Amino acid sequence: MKSSRLVSILLLLQTRGRMTAAQLAEELEVSVRTVYRDVEALGAAGVPLYGDAGHAGGYRLLDGYRTRLTGLTADEAEALFLAGAPGPAAQLGLGSVLAAAQLKVRAALPAELRAHADRISGRFHLDAPGWYANADDAPHLPAVADAVWSSRVLHVLYRRWREPTDVERRLEPYGLVLKAGRWYVVAGPGPRTYRVDQILEITTRDEEFTRPDGFDLAAYWTAYQRGFHDRLHHGEAVVRLAPGTTLTGPAGEALRRGGRTDDDGWTRATVPIESVDHAHAEFLRLGTGIEVLAPEELRSRIARTVAELAERYGNSRPPGGD
Repeated sequence: MKSSRLVSILLLLQTRGRMTAAQLAEELEVSVRTVYRDVEALGAAGVPLYGDAGHAGGYRLLDGYRTRLTGLTADEAEALFLAGAPGPAAQLGLGSVLAAAQLKVRAALPAELRAHADRISGRFHLDAPGWYANADDAPHLPAVADAVWSSRVLHVLYRRWREPTDVERRLEPYGLVLKAGRWYVVAGPGPRTYRVDQILEITTRDEEFTRPDGFDLAAYWTAYQRGFHDRLHHGEAVVRLAPGTTLTGPAGEALRRGGRTDDDGWTRATVPIESVDHAHAEFLRLGTGIEVLAPEELRSRIARTVAELAERYGNSRPPGGD
């Protein structure tokens, strides 16, 4: 809209100082001719800005002039909480809203604080997903987010891991959580947790719902994660760890709480495991820094794998080598 574009030009000149018509056009993604018309409209409205010709020229506001049009809209205030995560904001359809909110905040800051904010934004960046994690394809995320904002009921076709895999669900979306690059929606009744990328089809109903009084999304997620780990790690293993070798997650916590040091400096502990298959892969990653004492099934399986690896790499030359 032209009105919002005029405000953007005003705020850009206020925060950045002199800018050429080409720079404004690039920033606003419009033509230079459109910028010329907008600048004329601002001048006609009494905004004290002027243009300098020449190589170092451009438009600027009269020294000392500051607009008071820096109030945040409701959408911009919501997007501001994602200011440290522009990628997730864009996934939620709030990328342009976030940019507008940041511009307004910068325009409202004194020069010295604005410079400090620029230094912070230039030195910190959030990249949540792990190195080897593929980005989830969640095409229905904007629709879910819109239902969260507007408290609208959703009807979804959802794919779960057990039979029947594809099920229909009526969801009352209370909130969204981004965990390690993956989006989850916490929804009633229940509430229960659903992966957004597993929603196959979605319909927004013309029906509003009311969030339960006192529902705390952060507190729910903390409890959910704790319960998830309790359900996931239903087995145990007795291990010895070489000095300097550490474990993470629930196993690391068990090591810190109950580990004891043997005479040779190794630490012995009973740690939770998800399964023999999972522990086999995880413990092999630690190489010679770990020894599994129990269960015997896990110890024997690791021993077989190590023996196979030793046989495979026992020859100095790879198969087919000269």
